[in-house]
Amino acid sequence: MTTGNNAAQRTVKRDHRIDWVGAAPFIAIHLLAFGAIWTGITPAAAVCCVALYLVRMFAVTGGYHRYFSHRTYKTSRVFQLVLAFVAQTSAQRGALWWAAHHRHHHLYSDQPQDVHSPVQDGFWYSHVLWLFDTDVPATDYRSIPDLARYPELRFLNKYYLLPPILLGALVFLTLGASGLFFGFFVSTVLLWHGTFTINSLTHVYGKRRYVTSDDSRNNWLLAIVTLGEGWHNNHHRFSSSARQGFYWYEYDITYYILKALSWLGLVWQLRPVPAGILEEGRRSERLHGAAGAPIAPYRGAVGAGPG
Repeated sequence: MTTGNNAAQRTVKRDHRIDWVGAAPFIAIHLLAFGAIWTGITPAAAVCCVALYLVRMFAVTGGYHRYFSHRTYKTSRVFQLVLAFVAQTSAQRGALWWAAHHRHHHLYSDQPQDVHSPVQDGFWYSHVLWLFDTDVPATDYRSIPDLARYPELRFLNKYYLLPPILLGALVFLTLGASGLFFGFFVSTVLLWHGTFTINSLTHVYGKRRYVTSDDSRNNWLLAIVTLGEGWHNNHHRFSSSARQGFYWYEYDITYYILKALSWLGLVWQLRPVPAGILEEGRRSERLHGAAGAPIAPYRGAVGAGPG
């Protein structure tokens, strides 16, 4: 794996004020996951844990990210609401909040204004602490006018804890305490940190196929953990594509599910990767080989480069 050769010159020392009181529920969920030690792990709870991780990871990657943040495909208003609700059972705040902050990230990726850049602020801040920074704004509806016009999405965004609470209650009623603590709480913690690795690790570790204005990288291991999101340098080169594994050998489970949903008519017009960008990637690999493409010089420009 390669690491950035100009990260030091980009880093700007910034002061952050963390709202530890606001972080208390997040910390509490981690502690509650240990309740599985006392309740035990039933086979049903184990299956529930795996299923909730996979279903909600798809909802985050295929819903929050590829649909709400980047609009890489189209769907109906009803299925749009379903995606938002299921994604919000991940307890990663509202779909509109998520999309607004992610669009901001792409506009300022790895620049001083980026809200979660490991290049700027290191691992822990980009992984999780930024969520509780008092300077990180609430939902910026101005950056998501295409989504903010739907009152049902605004409602869910306001009451973002409703979906995870309902899911947790359903799991408890059907599978008991073991289902709640292991099936729900443990899977939620694993889901959080699996998702967060894209912010904290894929701008530091991995291979660069494309020269971009940030430090994004492709990481095969994190592509497994996140159902395809680990092909992050691909994504920052062309974020409008519904697939992030650009080539046949880059597994992208989220895209495969989206493709299957398109056969059922639930989604449509999945945006492909342009042929020119695919050829650009092949040329880069022939030129740079396993070492990967170099890091683009820091230009200091907001939103410089594609993606």
